[in-house]
Amino acid sequence: MLNLLSFVVGLIAAVVAFVGLIPVLGWLNWLMLPIAFVGVVLGALSSSNGGRNFNLIVMAIGIIRLWLGGGIL
Repeated sequence: MLNLLSFVVGLIAAVVAFVGLIPVLGWLNWLMLPIAFVGVVLGALSSSNGGRNFNLIVMAIGIIRLWLGGGIL
């Protein structure tokens, strides 16, 4: 059950990260990072690793986008 909840939280974070890929909306990735972190924690508490890994990938995409945009763009 926690793995499914982790996937749902990851999907929410992925939607926010996808919108954050639009120029000038990169600040949304700062909002996405804590959401994805909650998904990582939920995925770590479950018996399966799929939700955790999905959230880690979403976090990596957001961090790379923040790095390329200088943290705010």
